[in-house]
Amino acid sequence: MKFSYFLLVNFFSLTFANLDWSQDKYPEKWYNNAHDNLRKILNHKPNKNLAKNTILFLGDGMGITTITAGRILKGQLKGTNGEEEITNMEAMDNVALSKTYGIDSQTTDSAATATAYLTGVKTRVGMIGLSGQAQIRECSPQLENYKVKSILKWAKEAGKSVGVVTTTRITHATPAGTYAHTSYRNFETYDGNIFNLTHQLNGCKDIAAQLIDDNSYIDVIFGGGRRKFLRKEDRDYHELDKTGERIDNRNLINDWHEKMKLMNKTHKFVWNLDDFKNLKPNEYQHVLGILAWDHMKYEVDRVAQENIDEPSIVEMTEKAIELLSTNPNGYFLLVEGGKIDLAHHDSNAKRALEEFVAFDNAIGLASNIVDQEETLLVVTADHSHDLF
Repeated sequence: MKFSYFLLVNFFSLTFANLDWSQDKYPEKWYNNAHDNLRKILNHKPNKNLAKNTILFLGDGMGITTITAGRILKGQLKGTNGEEEITNMEAMDNVALSKTYGIDSQTTDSAATATAYLTGVKTRVGMIGLSGQAQIRECSPQLENYKVKSILKWAKEAGKSVGVVTTTRITHATPAGTYAHTSYRNFETYDGNIFNLTHQLNGCKDIAAQLIDDNSYIDVIFGGGRRKFLRKEDRDYHELDKTGERIDNRNLINDWHEKMKLMNKTHKFVWNLDDFKNLKPNEYQHVLGILAWDHMKYEVDRVAQENIDEPSIVEMTEKAIELLSTNPNGYFLLVEGGKIDLAHHDSNAKRALEEFVAFDNAIGLASNIVDQEETLLVVTADHSHDLF
């Protein structure tokens, strides 16, 4: 941990050493900045239109500490001091703070918060899509009465297209919050260990099976996590030395194909970068893109590859908007920068901040390609971390 801190401090110090701060000492710079900001505020006209489209950007674990350090890094990567950088999320018309908590904990997790911001109902830490009437790891027929519906389902019922983009497994807590109902966030797959036959017989279904069996209405999904959909005897499509985790004799990707055929829906399963890039609007009614065996790569590792084999969060966001925008009724899209959180859990400040920069770039991309007169962009976080 101390070594990581030393490297980060020295990275900032080396960056500062080559910068020109000469104008900072003159008051004219600051007077001009204030004048420009005031003029922008006074000329701003609020948008009172009813939003046809909504994109919710969720930075997992992206608290004030991450935003501050990420802002400085992003500015320094452009060759500036860093502190004066204005990120895409901070340049939005309205900026505020939020507080998060679970009904049973002051310090909450991504499962309970996903339930809160996607359904409007607070719940217990570790649970997804269920009210606090349920108990953690409970499996019973009674769970059916505790289910709460997410904005993804509301949007679909309103005739809109819906999609999910994440840099984690698509069965992870945040993306699962759009479609799953589970008393334990780690019930991701039928692996015989964390989730087993007893859980199933008592009324629970694993998250991956819920996605395929109960949520075929989702139009576009991009993320990682093939391991949760393949059987133990199924070799992965790309990482050929790896297999799936399921022991219930279900290959859920094959099941998804069969279900789409029965529903007479044009569809495409995507697992590689070439197929991803070749997706075109109106070509398929449903796209299931599981683009990694596990979580997707950290951005700094992805771009360091000799042969890049995964899309970035910017590319996934752009592609999802492109595919969803064909619906005249509009769309709802969740975009999660999930690996900000995973890097923080590993006390990996460099990767957390690089993920923040990539996430903010996705926000900038969306801001530039959508019609903001009819599209509501919301950026938030679900909880926080310290930096190291």
